[in-house]
Amino acid sequence: HSCWDADHYIHSKPIYESMPGWQQSTLGAQKLSDLPKQALDYIQRIEAVTGAPVDLISTGPDREHTITLRHPFA
Repeated sequence: HSCWDADHYIHSKPIYESMPGWQQSTLGAQKLSDLPKQALDYIQRIEAVTGAPVDLISTGPDREHTITLRHPFA
């Protein structure tokens, strides 16, 4: 089995982490400075835990509701 097979993860256990949330809407935010500090902290934590950069942040249902930090296909 490859280490990426689902069978490899059958005994994995989730690790739950709590972080402060935010009450402000992020709908339609166009740049990082439009996001609340808690949202920025959350994004940084995702990067730290996964070891991978966040390239895109969706802030709404439409295509233009996206903050592009790095183009994922460049």
